[in-house]
Amino acid sequence: MNPGKRVHIVRGIALALWGISYGLWYAVFAEHQALDGIGSSLAAGFGDAAQRKGESSATHLSQYREAKYIYDRQVDVHSHWIGLAMLLLILGIAYDRVGLSEKWKLLLAIELLLGAFLFPLGVLLQTWSHGLLPRGLAIAGSVLVIASLVGMIIGLVRASKTEK
Repeated sequence: MNPGKRVHIVRGIALALWGISYGLWYAVFAEHQALDGIGSSLAAGFGDAAQRKGESSATHLSQYREAKYIYDRQVDVHSHWIGLAMLLLILGIAYDRVGLSEKWKLLLAIELLLGAFLFPLGVLLQTWSHGLLPRGLAIAGSVLVIASLVGMIIGLVRASKTEK
């Protein structure tokens, strides 16, 4: 198996296992606590609102919003790692049909792998910090994924034109 195809297939499987492992860890050790925090802060916020305790209600609803934000990111991270891993595997299967040089195909494969790891990692880091580094990692990862996919599409279109 050539190096580019190996990046797609072997590293895609590794990334899928990473995403599954992270999802399993989250489901077993963190999700129930997160859901409990989401539910209790929402109930307390509505209860305080019903009792006309405006400041307390606002505080609880703010806690709800932050807990829900973190929960959504945790679930997104695990599903994006797995989804992008599946994309790596599919492109690994179609690798030989891409009408580019081996050098370009390897570069695109590495670019996609790097982006597929960095994008969800940046999203995960946003649960701890809303700063520029986590956002920058997520943006850089998504740009790498998009750019590599555009390159692969160009290669596939180019190969289909030469077959005719």
